[in-house]
Amino acid sequence: MDIQPIGNTPLTAPVRSEASTAGAAPQTQVPAAPVQTAEAVQQAPQVPNMQQLAAAVKDINKAVANQGIEFSIDSDSGKTIVKIVEQGTNKVVRQIPSEDAMEIAKALEKAQQGLLIRQKA
Repeated sequence: MDIQPIGNTPLTAPVRSEASTAGAAPQTQVPAAPVQTAEAVQQAPQVPNMQQLAAAVKDINKAVANQGIEFSIDSDSGKTIVKIVEQGTNKVVRQIPSEDAMEIAKALEKAQQGLLIRQKA
């Protein structure tokens, strides 16, 4: 079995010389773990915009068509909604988060915004 490293440059671990491995089985070079630069580690992960997110949801819905699962994004909160749909009638069997939970979250957000405005005044 031949294992190839992933990444730009294949890095290899040092191999012991034959003098130090006298009587031992021959060794081959082993790929070392890829090294990340400080710049790569410090870069913030990119957050997709709403168009990219909507396109991804559309692609997911195409992939799971006829499976009784539907994904969407709430326009007000931007949260992902998953619905389990009965295939024959298209009736929603279960929604996560539920419609009630979404309404409560929206009401709490509005109340919190009202408190913030009162505190500034």
